[in-house]
Amino acid sequence: MRRNWIGGSLSWIWLIVAMVPIYWVVITSFKTQSSYFVTNTFAPPTEPILDNYKVVLEAGFVRYFLNSVIVSAGAVIPAVAVSFMAAYAIVRGAGNRWLRSINSVFLLGLAIPLQAVIIPVYLIIIRLKMYDTLAAIILPSIAFAIPLSVLVLSNFIRDVPKELFESMRVDGAGEWGTMWRLAFPLTRPALVTVAIYNTLSIWNGFVLPLILTQSEEQRTMPLALWTFQSEYGVNTPAIAASVTLTTVPILVAYAVGRRQLLSGLTAGFGK
Repeated sequence: MRRNWIGGSLSWIWLIVAMVPIYWVVITSFKTQSSYFVTNTFAPPTEPILDNYKVVLEAGFVRYFLNSVIVSAGAVIPAVAVSFMAAYAIVRGAGNRWLRSINSVFLLGLAIPLQAVIIPVYLIIIRLKMYDTLAAIILPSIAFAIPLSVLVLSNFIRDVPKELFESMRVDGAGEWGTMWRLAFPLTRPALVTVAIYNTLSIWNGFVLPLILTQSEEQRTMPLALWTFQSEYGVNTPAIAASVTLTTVPILVAYAVGRRQLLSGLTAGFGK
């Protein structure tokens, strides 16, 4: 097999480019503020300290972390469940005009950015008296996660052989049983894909928490990170420590579901 030296070299270059910022953030988080300005930026600390992490944890990191977990789980689980059922109905009822219209609505949702509808969303949340609550972040996050999830899942379900659905029907299974006993296990890579993608998007979300919450108790990690910047000013090591703690859950989620994520992104569009 002929080796692609150009592609391999570019891959290594891209890996280095991606790892340099991570390396810088991690080593900076173990430096003191005074040593950060007098030593080489990319040199590891001679005397690593954990004071920056202590400062971040004492500033309410655990509460912000739990808020982000609640928002992410509260939005991703319903969004994936609704998207899976909607995608199954769209694929299995391909000849139904009403379902085709619903599919068009989902596709239209992909063309509407969050920034374009943030004012109507804000007014709706105010009318529902949900302002400054985690639910105010969860509900719009579910709505914006569904369109892309339906697109990915419906393309994946179309690749499931029709003979399998017919076999389930011959065995006496209804549509509900077929969906959960056949389609659900076979679309697991796609389900993991949309779950991880939506989790990353919601976890890193900044606009919704900024507009729809006000109190410190309802802050999520990205908004808290922005607060750390203004609170500590030029204390770069403390900011680096908060960035490191914020990034760890994202890296763990990607490492756990990396294989499923890649297979789900490619398999659903194989035809």
